Amino acid sequence: MAYTCKTLVLDEILEKADKEIPLSKEEIVFLLCLSDKKEIKKVNETACKLRKRYFGNKIFFYGFVYFSTYCKNDCAFCFYRKSNTKTIRYRKKAEEIVETAKRLADSGVHLLDLTMGEDPVFFSDDYKGFEGLLDIIRSVKDKTGLPVMISPGVVPEELLRKFKEAGVDWYACYQETHNKKLYEKMRLYQSYELRLLRKKTAQKMGFLIEEGILTGIGDTSEDVANSFEIMKDLNADQVRVMSFVPQKGTPMDGWSTPTRLRELLIIAAMRLVFPDRLIPASLDVDGLKGLRDRLLAGANVVTSIIPPRAGFAGVSQSSLDIEEGNRTVNGALPVLKNCGLIPADKIDYISWIRKRQEQNRI
Repeated sequence: MAYTCKTLVLDEILEKADKEIPLSKEEIVFLLCLSDKKEIKKVNETACKLRKRYFGNKIFFYGFVYFSTYCKNDCAFCFYRKSNTKTIRYRKKAEEIVETAKRLADSGVHLLDLTMGEDPVFFSDDYKGFEGLLDIIRSVKDKTGLPVMISPGVVPEELLRKFKEAGVDWYACYQETHNKKLYEKMRLYQSYELRLLRKKTAQKMGFLIEEGILTGIGDTSEDVANSFEIMKDLNADQVRVMSFVPQKGTPMDGWSTPTRLRELLIIAAMRLVFPDRLIPASLDVDGLKGLRDRLLAGANVVTSIIPPRAGFAGVSQSSLDIEEGNRTVNGALPVLKNCGLIPADKIDYISWIRKRQEQNRI
């Protein structure tokens, strides 16, 4: 059979990935620039093969509790930026947060992601606003028995220690891009170095770390490959990508959302580079209709599970599929079945994070 030079190069890259030989930056860029459907299918097949090697056919689910949509920052891409007058603002009460966490746990999620904007109320008065949140975390842990991820933005080291003492397992604080000039345009007046440092500090304290990028904001394939290198240096336990979705009332309202092929290629490339890590397929961008393609690209976590009638919003799509009940575990199960996948057990996830924590201590 005759091979074109391009196909032969692709085969060699995929063979390296299958043998878990680290790919070069040039090879990663090559993968991200593919457009031929047959070639992309081969990349996805290798990605799924690597996922199966480490996780079998099991998929994890994350419950999402966005408990405050107030924020002191003015990120150019975010619907909840402080100057946006079109945004939905709320601060949920402790009992609402705990009750929603219980509903999510009962529905079969494996982790609870407690997320907020950098709410001035929490960050004021020498950070005493977080005392109530620490109580909520302890209550959520007690009532559900599930691992907890906290996404509070950039917080002081002492507060990270308190989160750890309260039982938090994961710290998420996305950089969005590791191109510093682009970062300055996205996260206005926020320190790139400090944000990255907080993740490193949290890791030293024993947290598992999630790092994420946003694509469609002017990033290049070289930028994404560079992000992979930084994620590897960070030894991130979970890596993710989400497509930019323009938000009303922001400076980027008139931008276009990128073709989903871009996100899917990044997910697949992530799996080739990070075969043993957790890689989310978010329901927050396209809802349930976008889940299958993300799973077939090698993702192994379904994120942004939000129960209907709870009054909680999403991030990229604040209301998409929520009240219809499609952003639930039950809503996603038929998609998993169609892909030949099954939901993991609670013990599968807890075993994975305990093993990962032990590896990080070595």
